[in-house]
Amino acid sequence: MEDNIGNVEKSCEVEIGGKKIIFATGKLTKQTNGSVMVRSGSSGVLVTAVMSENPREGLDFFPLVVDIEERMYAAGKIPGGFFKREGRASDKAILIARITDRSLRPLFDKNIRNEVQVIGTIVSVDQVSPYDVLILNGASMALYISDIPFDDPIAAVRVSKVDEKWVFNPTYEEIGKSIIDIVIAGTENAILMVEAGGKEASEDVVIEAIGMAHPEIKKIINIQKEFKEKVGKKKKEVTKFELNKKVAEKVKELASAKIQKVIDSIVKHANEGSMEQLLEVSDKGYLQDEVQIIKKEVIEAVEEEFPEDRESIIVSLKEIERELVREMVLSKKIRPDGRKTDEIRKVSCEVGLFPDTTHGTGLFTRGKTQALTVLALGSIKEAQRIDSLEVEEFKRFIHHYNFPPYATGETGFMRGPKRREIGHGALAERALKPVIPEESKFPYSLRLVSEILESNGSSSMASVCGSTLALMDAGVPISNPVSGIAMGLIKGSNDDLVVLSDIQGVEDFYGDMDFKVAGTKNGITALQMDIKIKGINIDILKEALRRAHEGRMYILGKMFETIQEPREHLSKSAPKITIFKIPREKIGEVIGPGGRNVKSIKEEFKLDEIEIYDFEGSGMVSITSSDDKNTELAKKRIEAVLKDIDDIEEGEEFLGTVVGITKFGAFINLIPGLDGLLHISKISDKRISRVEDVLNLGDKIMVKVSSIDKRAKKIALERVDI
Repeated sequence: MEDNIGNVEKSCEVEIGGKKIIFATGKLTKQTNGSVMVRSGSSGVLVTAVMSENPREGLDFFPLVVDIEERMYAAGKIPGGFFKREGRASDKAILIARITDRSLRPLFDKNIRNEVQVIGTIVSVDQVSPYDVLILNGASMALYISDIPFDDPIAAVRVSKVDEKWVFNPTYEEIGKSIIDIVIAGTENAILMVEAGGKEASEDVVIEAIGMAHPEIKKIINIQKEFKEKVGKKKKEVTKFELNKKVAEKVKELASAKIQKVIDSIVKHANEGSMEQLLEVSDKGYLQDEVQIIKKEVIEAVEEEFPEDRESIIVSLKEIERELVREMVLSKKIRPDGRKTDEIRKVSCEVGLFPDTTHGTGLFTRGKTQALTVLALGSIKEAQRIDSLEVEEFKRFIHHYNFPPYATGETGFMRGPKRREIGHGALAERALKPVIPEESKFPYSLRLVSEILESNGSSSMASVCGSTLALMDAGVPISNPVSGIAMGLIKGSNDDLVVLSDIQGVEDFYGDMDFKVAGTKNGITALQMDIKIKGINIDILKEALRRAHEGRMYILGKMFETIQEPREHLSKSAPKITIFKIPREKIGEVIGPGGRNVKSIKEEFKLDEIEIYDFEGSGMVSITSSDDKNTELAKKRIEAVLKDIDDIEEGEEFLGTVVGITKFGAFINLIPGLDGLLHISKISDKRISRVEDVLNLGDKIMVKVSSIDKRAKKIALERVDI
């Protein structure tokens, strides 16, 4: 179509799961290298791609940046806070940026040094379906039709299974009913990225979901190819990093034999079963420590001859180490720390580290990766309010992950969580959420914080295990314990491959896959897969999931050696919260004008907190107090407010207030507007001549209804405590 100033907009569309996805370009953002407006339903995202004119000097990697900009106007909202404008990216925006980056990065030439920035701006949200897959597909389309060197398009779909039926790009309502929520990205020929959460879904369900998704992925890729023929730009020629061959030869001459000697030593000790001797004296691992010494020597030597070619030196060293490590794994089936391909590092667990102050702790150590998780319990009032583009949400379960520089023996700035920390925290939260008890059964807000104390791979899965230990240590009635493991892959040039269980840092760095799987004995609760090559097939995924299940069960067994189930009682330092229901229409009556009644009850019984709110169509009362007796008395007071004389039965107990004194007894207020008589003979277990000798106006006592005349509205009482 053509607008009133002569701009031509061209568009295409594809239908996925009965919903149209429309891509349009040519009208907006004409100074970018490529851009598209992507629409589905009433949601719209603008995705732009820009590449710098010149390469950045001094880099040894491809500088890709993905930013997601959420605009509150997209949902007809004004941002909260004093400034009334968007600030730092939300956790959700960061998570979308991460899955987009992880999907796109493997398909770029790693030797490009020009900065490429992809920005996804959410301009309209219908709050019916998630918009993350729109951004992923828009990013691929914007890059593919641009002049940026990106020649292999990708596509992504979200899949859910509702009532045994597969649904593509489901609504939020359908996701809530589904056993699995999975986003799959891939090329025409293979899978690149998987991000999933499950309600203890089986491995077969995951494989089926991926298999169902790939035909839909191909449909979106086909429309990208067709659209490129109509609007695509000619790809730019960019100056790429070129390895100095003389430097590479010199580095190989100085380093190759030395690194091979280290690897031969690993193979020898592994075959002899004496690998522990090498690992015990290493800091980060025998291979890493020895290679680091070699690298330092080689860099110093080669820089004297080639002072301007440090990047070639670094790249050459990495490539030599990469080739030799991969060859050892492929040919010898021995890993850098001497393990077999399916062997898991030594696991140890501990709970109850700080019982007098914290509510639950779990220390999980696997090899040279260690996570300390601490749980804090609070009232529902302390749930996190999420100010986002979605329908307003309160989170009562939160998991945070911290990765300080000392975890890898390094120094660094401590300026809040980085994208990686937010991503790992969200993955662990997703893994644990399905086993957290419902609010009606466990009326607490929960915050888990995983501190990574040491890291050599799989720290996010260590945080899942540590968090499970902390929950059980605190006495939180989780439905099932959760464990996690990271799987790896090394694929040779002749299609020979090795799947690795419980990968460490060097295997992640030089491997072809990082596949994290978390779940219970019954099934998968979270899954995240990143591929560093141009995709893998379903058979490899099946094998990885099978091995991951074996690994998870082994780790779960190790956790059970420390604690097998949640403790019977909550931690003594945790707040005690009691909840009970009241009629929804009585909420206002219990709260009272301006909150007068509820404030009075809180002060009278010295409660830490009392909350009354609407929960799923019923009134819910939540009382926080460390004093069980005061909690019970407050509950009786609230229940009394709800009654009239027709609701009162003989034998029922009340905490009453002395409101009148006569010669023959005391009048006790039971509920607003209704008093009962406590006869003088029932006031004490001893004979008394004056009521005032035992009771005074305003005293509060526990009484029981001994008889009731509902017609005359007369109630006779007796003391409970005599």
